[in-house]
Amino acid sequence: MPDALSAPAAPHTIRREDYRPPDWLVPEIALDFDLDPERTVVRSRLTVARQGDHNLPVRLDAQGLRILRVAVDGAPVNYWFEEEVLKVPVNGESAVIETEVEISPRANTQLMGLYESGGMLCTQCEAEGFRRITPFPDRPDVLSRYQVKMTADKARFPVLLANGDPVASGESEGGRHWAEWHDPFPKPCYLFALVAGDLVANRDRFTTRSGRTVDLGIWVRDGDLERTDHAMASLKAAMKWDEEVFGREYDLDVFNIVAVADFNFGAMENKGLNVFNSRYILADPDTATDQDYDGIAGVVAHEYFHNWSGNRVTCRDWFQLSLKEGFTVFRDQQFSADMGSRAVKRIEDVRMLRAAQFPEDAGPLAHPVRPDSYIEISNFYTATVYNKGAELIRMMHTILGPEKFRAGCDLYFDRHDGQAVTCEDFVKAMEDASGVDLTHFRAWYSQAGTPKVKARLANGGDGLTLHLEQEVPATPGQPAKRPMPIPLKVALMDGDTGKAVDERLIIFEDASAEVALDGAPARPVLSINRDFSAPIVLETDRSAADLAFLSGCDNDPFARYEAMQQLMLDTLIASVSSGAGDHGPVIEAVRRTLTNETLEAAFIAEAVLLPSESFIGDRMAQVDPEAINRAREALRADLGTELDDLWRGAYAASTANRYEYNPAAKGARRLRTISLGYITAAGADDAAELAMRQFDEADNMSDRQGAMGVLVNGVSAERDAALAAFYDRYKGNALVIDKWFTVQALSTRDDAPAEVEALANHPDFTLANPNRLRALVGAFSVNQRAFHDVSGRGYRFLADMILAEDKLNPQTAAKLVPPLGRWRRFDHGRAGLMKAELERIVATPGLSKDVFEQASKSLA
Repeated sequence: MPDALSAPAAPHTIRREDYRPPDWLVPEIALDFDLDPERTVVRSRLTVARQGDHNLPVRLDAQGLRILRVAVDGAPVNYWFEEEVLKVPVNGESAVIETEVEISPRANTQLMGLYESGGMLCTQCEAEGFRRITPFPDRPDVLSRYQVKMTADKARFPVLLANGDPVASGESEGGRHWAEWHDPFPKPCYLFALVAGDLVANRDRFTTRSGRTVDLGIWVRDGDLERTDHAMASLKAAMKWDEEVFGREYDLDVFNIVAVADFNFGAMENKGLNVFNSRYILADPDTATDQDYDGIAGVVAHEYFHNWSGNRVTCRDWFQLSLKEGFTVFRDQQFSADMGSRAVKRIEDVRMLRAAQFPEDAGPLAHPVRPDSYIEISNFYTATVYNKGAELIRMMHTILGPEKFRAGCDLYFDRHDGQAVTCEDFVKAMEDASGVDLTHFRAWYSQAGTPKVKARLANGGDGLTLHLEQEVPATPGQPAKRPMPIPLKVALMDGDTGKAVDERLIIFEDASAEVALDGAPARPVLSINRDFSAPIVLETDRSAADLAFLSGCDNDPFARYEAMQQLMLDTLIASVSSGAGDHGPVIEAVRRTLTNETLEAAFIAEAVLLPSESFIGDRMAQVDPEAINRAREALRADLGTELDDLWRGAYAASTANRYEYNPAAKGARRLRTISLGYITAAGADDAAELAMRQFDEADNMSDRQGAMGVLVNGVSAERDAALAAFYDRYKGNALVIDKWFTVQALSTRDDAPAEVEALANHPDFTLANPNRLRALVGAFSVNQRAFHDVSGRGYRFLADMILAEDKLNPQTAAKLVPPLGRWRRFDHGRAGLMKAELERIVATPGLSKDVFEQASKSLA
């Protein structure tokens, strides 16, 4: 019997310049599923229409399918395979192609296509999973209307969900039942979804601005229902916000979300049926931190916002991925900022950008926001596409202003509703609606690398001048770069009064520029890249005194935070280089921040937190993990000792905080744990006792995990007791046990590598669940000192985990490769060890193309 199991595609490069429209369209598709974990039969009926003048067959992608039947207009047809593509000859201008295939959801460990998770059947089709369900032209520019019928054992799978709205259901023989769903909106196959399981729902309703009632459902396993209220509240808030801020109204009669334990992504925006990693749905104060709560709100909003920015208007091809992801990340960031502290949210977003995207831009896997080529598209679900892509949208918002930006969004949605389009189409809509020429701005989509900008103030005969220079570093495949248009928000701060003067937006487009500044005060201090108006690395000639002044007086919250971080960073880098440094300016700046009663606790907590060891390394010519750790711990100890009374005061002030989920309460909890960390760093005799008391008395996970995170870095009886108590309390809750693994993987103790190796043999560790793998192995790989242990054992461990996971789930395995790809940034000994592990990975027989692409590019 013919099948697609024995026809694997050899790795080859897909190039954006080779794009051509589909030869055949599929305006309608009807799917009939006979569902069973071991053997599911899928029957499809495709209405195909020739596009253009050609005699080419219909190309249907088919991966891992057992083909039972293929017919054209009801008659059997001679078809053939070429590299996992089923080719079907069609003579007329249109036809109906019918296929019948067999798949095994239980055997699908890749979690792409139709698979089993915890007794339920569910799908993940983005980017190329639909070809693992049924033969189809699996590309985002083929838009179809879907009719879906599912038949399954009723006792085993009482709930049957799919895209769109339900249209019919009924009983079948042998204890089976069926349900039909119809989605009236044309969509690409990557947005197809199906879920069958024994589920319960948190149900609610939302009334749109036009008066339509939408039935909402969040579906989970029995026992998890009480932990879905926050997700439901977040969904309703997002629906209301999108109407008010972007004018976008929901378009179906139902909106469903399903929580799944085994999932490669955070969530998926399938039309009307979002499938979520359970970590982004389930929360209560006892099991979820404030960060978890914020993450749930942000991800629920993100996937809902995709209904327009991704579903109603989708991508022409996968090179345009940031068209939907960058835009939607910007939208969810704006939503989260409106729901809480805008200043703190901006700080969090920039910290994530610097932690994940800046290193990507500076390494062997650097690529533009709109890539030019790929081997495996799943490797381009990156921080560059998502987070830097969001910064591009934010820069357009900054350049155009809120009103013109909104007009551009409205035109984009109206002009391209129901279409598959490109990043260029988005920019063109912004231009047409605003009248602003963005020709030069397009370079942000095509050039990789983080621009480096030098800025200095100089007095001249005509007054004060701002001198600017920019350089975009060479990246793989792009050795020479042209200057980028960089929107810089700047102001002069009066060194005597602390007031801002001459606030303005500068569009810096050339390799260098001189800008005359008006009304300069007698003692001007430069505030630049305010609100992080551009994703750049900034170098200025500002002194430690200037930075300390800005950290206490700048009226732009992000610039204030940034000045403190730069002061800390300069001090730490000097300490790494010389072995000693002057901690006084940092201590005094932190003192002023802690005693400033006008600042919210959440902002203070972010401002006084030292830059991470990884971020310090990113700013050095060569990373020295031990020296960075020594320098950072020495500054932490001095801050803790010199400001002990202030840390204890801040800690005590928030101790009475009982659990509430609001910005003020979240900020108090955050500052409490950071204060505890500084008290501990100072070596206080009562530190472990204080942390253990917080652990024991905590009425929420933020305080409990915060205390455990402090204890885990030391050596004490309290450390062992907290870890044991935490495990015993939550050993039946997979999401919380993930936290237990992660907190140990991030330990700063000398024995962290050995502990992580031991945890990989723990009975609760499994490669089958991506969350658990990321919790231990992913967390360990960003623990700079432990992962880069001079012995190389961290590198061996990671490579072993990648190769083991590649046999089960190549997509998840590939995302673990990048830390090894930074080998050029380290000393000769470490670099050689890291490179050797990459070479071992590439040389492994049967390696997936997912891992091959990441590892081979990391060696190039």
